[in-house]
Amino acid sequence: MKILYLDCSMGASGDMLTAALLELLPDPDAFAEQLNSIGIPHVVYKKSSVQKCGITGTHISVLADGVDESELMDHPHAHEEHHHEHHHEHSSMEKIGAVLAGLAVSDKVKADALAVYHLIAEAESHVHNCPVSEIHFHEVGTLDAGA
Repeated sequence: MKILYLDCSMGASGDMLTAALLELLPDPDAFAEQLNSIGIPHVVYKKSSVQKCGITGTHISVLADGVDESELMDHPHAHEEHHHEHHHEHSSMEKIGAVLAGLAVSDKVKADALAVYHLIAEAESHVHNCPVSEIHFHEVGTLDAGA
């Protein structure tokens, strides 16, 4: 049995985790193509090789409507403009369920993903003292959260 340990004490963004896990696969390019074929609306995954501080690794860009959210974080003014344009985009459980239902993945994967969103919705419901039906996701409800 092989065991993989992830030290997320400093956090773990979806694109960074995806890139790291791709390194474990025999054909990372094929998996990147598979990610693009599952049908997340308006989302494209781009895999590239990068070198930082003399270390080569894989970088995954998740583009939602052609915009890489991680690059916007590096440019505060661009992020403000983007945030202003899209501040109203929040996803309900119903919308997330509809997106998941349309993906080209197994029913088990859909059910597992939906279960994760339900757990988050229940926690949000508790914190905000409102029913789950009134919960609207922000970051985890964006198009690029599938990474």
